[in-house]
Amino acid sequence: MTDHPRRRTVTVDVGGVKVGSAHPIVVQSMTNTDTADVAATAAQVRALHAAGSELVRVTVNNEAAAEAVPHIVAQVDVPVIGDFHYNGHLLLTKYPACARALAKYRINPGNVGAKRRDEHFRTIIEVALANDRPVRIGVNWGSLDQQLLTELMDENARRAEPLDARDVLIEAMLASALRSAELAEQCGLPHDRIILSAKVSGVQDLVDVYRRLAQLAEYPLHLGLTEAGMGAKGIIASAAGLSILLQDGIGDTIRVSLTPRPGGDRTEEVQVAQQILQSLGLRSFTPQVSACPGCGRTTSTFFQDMAEQIQAHLREQMPRWRERYPGVESLRVAVMGCVVNGPGESKHADIGISLPGTFEEPKAPVYVDGRLEVTLKGDAIVPEFLRILEQYVATRYGQAVSPPASLRAAGGPAPA
Repeated sequence: MTDHPRRRTVTVDVGGVKVGSAHPIVVQSMTNTDTADVAATAAQVRALHAAGSELVRVTVNNEAAAEAVPHIVAQVDVPVIGDFHYNGHLLLTKYPACARALAKYRINPGNVGAKRRDEHFRTIIEVALANDRPVRIGVNWGSLDQQLLTELMDENARRAEPLDARDVLIEAMLASALRSAELAEQCGLPHDRIILSAKVSGVQDLVDVYRRLAQLAEYPLHLGLTEAGMGAKGIIASAAGLSILLQDGIGDTIRVSLTPRPGGDRTEEVQVAQQILQSLGLRSFTPQVSACPGCGRTTSTFFQDMAEQIQAHLREQMPRWRERYPGVESLRVAVMGCVVNGPGESKHADIGISLPGTFEEPKAPVYVDGRLEVTLKGDAIVPEFLRILEQYVATRYGQAVSPPASLRAAGGPAPA
């Protein structure tokens, strides 16, 4: 992985998961089930965790949800975070079992109460202190403290050269996060029990907010584009915004807030978050497949089927491989469609295959550690390649030594 400079922060322990400092950037997600439905929520928490989410947040919006939390936590093996709005001070005090079960509390300073905001905020901090829990102070421009925003707008109007309304909004978000963190510390919450976030839904706004926040505070920062959207739009916008900040060394934990299709897979947001980190060279989660897009030279149907089969095989095998073969997540595989770039890309990967193009003789050279290992022919190219791939993984990652230059010594197929 890339030796990537990280912004200096403190380390916050969230249920055993270390966030901040030089620790790996943490992937988290959030359920979309009714938290009061213990079975459904616990099942989704487990699914998100199995997909790779290292922290999972659930909304705690009413008494039924608060009562359900301990039962959910008892059924899962990942730290669960409670997301509180409006009535968190009431729920955390009325349901102490909920407060104890959660690994962290998320507080939105924009909606902890209009008239008794600081009092309600202090109550949540007192519960966090009593249970030795960290908090995330999560500002969101969709629910910003309106009193604070009005004050800053009035101040701006009195300036000789008023700022743009967008800049005042960003100032209000920063002020809300930092003032709340200061108040939390005044209440006794240790410096290393606070994480900050300031989420917006525009990429450039996100970059501007977090770059300024990173200059003003050393708390760990949770990154995310709020209301990112559906499908390609949400994925691309999240990747664009988060990548810029992560490349700057800003960000200690991330979430990709995708809107799933009706009945869609919630775990997609976890896979996207992991892919962002892996594409930047910050962490490894699963073997990476380089595949050409195809062109007029490729036998498109066969090439696409092969690429899909190999990718699916990697996904299916990862739970087993992860336990048996430490480091296998860094494996690089190339699946190429013709002889133009295929051999070169295959040589750059750990193991790769290059199909013949549409009009070439049906031979598929396989490269292992940069060297031609075997040329496959016939109708069994895919299963043969998967067999070689399995053997390579076992040989390389099943031993604490460098892989041999040739698989033939381990019983691999002889070159054609």
